[in-house]
Amino acid sequence: MAESDKVFAGSIPKFYDTLMVPLIFEAYAADLAQRVATYSPGSVLETAAGSGVVTRALAPRLRDDARYVVTDLNQPMLDYAATRQGFDRRIEWRQADALALPFETASFDVVCCQFGAMFFPDRVAGYAEARRVLRQGGRFVFSVWDRIEENAFADDVTNAVATVFPHDPPRFLARTPHGYHDIALIRAELRGAGFNDIQIETHEKVSRSPSAHHAATAYCQGTPLRSEIEARDASLLQRATERATAAIARRHGEGPVAGKIQAHVIVAAP
Repeated sequence: MAESDKVFAGSIPKFYDTLMVPLIFEAYAADLAQRVATYSPGSVLETAAGSGVVTRALAPRLRDDARYVVTDLNQPMLDYAATRQGFDRRIEWRQADALALPFETASFDVVCCQFGAMFFPDRVAGYAEARRVLRQGGRFVFSVWDRIEENAFADDVTNAVATVFPHDPPRFLARTPHGYHDIALIRAELRGAGFNDIQIETHEKVSRSPSAHHAATAYCQGTPLRSEIEARDASLLQRATERATAAIARRHGEGPVAGKIQAHVIVAAP
């Protein structure tokens, strides 16, 4: 993973939340929130919370006396998430590294993380930290994307942007968001961190967008793919977005578009 893969700053948080979240994250956030809520936890830690889509889905489902600590490595994303969430005395916003959590051992009933584990520089260390802060009987609930070929728009965009930079194609989407999909590897790394009860389900959903341009803009300008494009030639960001728009339109039609998305949802207990 390139260092730039972890940078969600500048205009990216707003583009990410207004474009990417409705496109691919909301449906999985509702599912994750429902799973966590079934445990009726008294305390929840969310890591890699991003712009707060899971937070907004989960908070209404938690007990009135619950403690909900929402964290992210990127302060700009966390700041943006806080502005999108109404006041809730149960929620504590805190910048934190999932690989070195600033919390006491055995202090949460549930640790949850939606599409963040792919960004951990050392996933076993991150999983071990989740296990450390879980109370006895607690659960680690998280999700990761399946391979890019199972996620239509991301695949279309990656292939299209590569035509703009044929000698050095930006590979952020394939490398990081969709680069951690091997179920056997996920199980092995969780076991290496001390988890023994591991359940993994693969869920297909449909990504919908008002237009091909809307979807292309989301990926090209609302993720670190933007940083990869601009690092090569900032003047070509619009051209890359246009190429991605055309690729999505060719495959999915004009007007509102829909494409397959697929992810693994994992529930692990020590």
